[in-house]
Amino acid sequence: MQKSEDHDGKRRQSRKTRVTIKEVAYVLGISKSTVSRALNGYADISEHTRLKVQRAAQDLGYKPMIHAQAIRTGLVRSLGMVLNADSHDGHRPFLADFIDGISRRASQDNWTLTVATASNAQEVLNTIRRLSDEHAVDGFILPRTRIVDPRVEYLVKANVPFIMFGRTGDDTDCGWYDIDAELAMEQAVLRLAGMGHRRIGFINGLERYMYARVRYEGYCSGLDKAGLAYEDALVRRDAVTRRDGAREGAELLDLPERPTAIVCAVDLAALGVYRAAADRRLEIGRDLSIISYDGIAEGEYAIPPLTSFFVDNRAAGEHLADLLIRRIQGGAPETLRQLGEAQLIVRASDGPPVN
Repeated sequence: MQKSEDHDGKRRQSRKTRVTIKEVAYVLGISKSTVSRALNGYADISEHTRLKVQRAAQDLGYKPMIHAQAIRTGLVRSLGMVLNADSHDGHRPFLADFIDGISRRASQDNWTLTVATASNAQEVLNTIRRLSDEHAVDGFILPRTRIVDPRVEYLVKANVPFIMFGRTGDDTDCGWYDIDAELAMEQAVLRLAGMGHRRIGFINGLERYMYARVRYEGYCSGLDKAGLAYEDALVRRDAVTRRDGAREGAELLDLPERPTAIVCAVDLAALGVYRAAADRRLEIGRDLSIISYDGIAEGEYAIPPLTSFFVDNRAAGEHLADLLIRRIQGGAPETLRQLGEAQLIVRASDGPPVN
């Protein structure tokens, strides 16, 4: 009997010592409403106040009652993302850092990340519908956007908050975070032209994805600024794996007048070009220059190491989580658009052409 009473007493004591928003507000000398809005990330609360409230809440041991918040606000405080495990790279090159960035930013405001996978594009859409209908998440991050994207069409019509990683053919009612890959491809061409290359090939990714359109436009812009003529024979498409890169690289290197340099939209394809060059006894960085995009780890350990534009996917994840939280809280999508830059990592795969 004594044990039962002791147990009940401890439970009552635990309930009494739970820190409330009222106590956080009292310690800081501000209103409960301000504390609540700061902890929930509302846009009308300054960053200084938000951080001050978060620190005080953490120091005092405040923990939000998620179920009570869900009843009061209608939000489950969860960001959703559905990955297509059957896509051309399975999202593997960037997935770990990307998810880590989203999770870190979400947890700062006591949000969680719900990740699901599907085996094809239709199952991705079906999963998004199910999670939305079940109110399992409050909004979605959409990686790998297409020019015409059924996920975007559905979410806009259903009035479900979302933020794209990338852009789409029609950005009406869409918020997004993207990397300026057009600028990167333009800079790659100008770098090669500045070294003296006059025949610069381009191997693009899958053309149904928006990134491929943007990177192609950057390649064309670079040629135009360098005063070089566009030649359709120097452009290959739909290469996203080593095998694809080897195939398309072989087509370019077997031209009667082959390119002395190739810009690749995807690092894995660039590494495939290495194989095509080796088969023709061409030395990368001397007989053939290559610049690519993604900055994956495999490029650093290639022989010679690959010059590539690096994308900070952890930072991209943080930006996307922040934008989606703001969108869920009522931010207008046209005000939630940000463009970052990729960083050129110069290694040994590019250099002046051999005379």
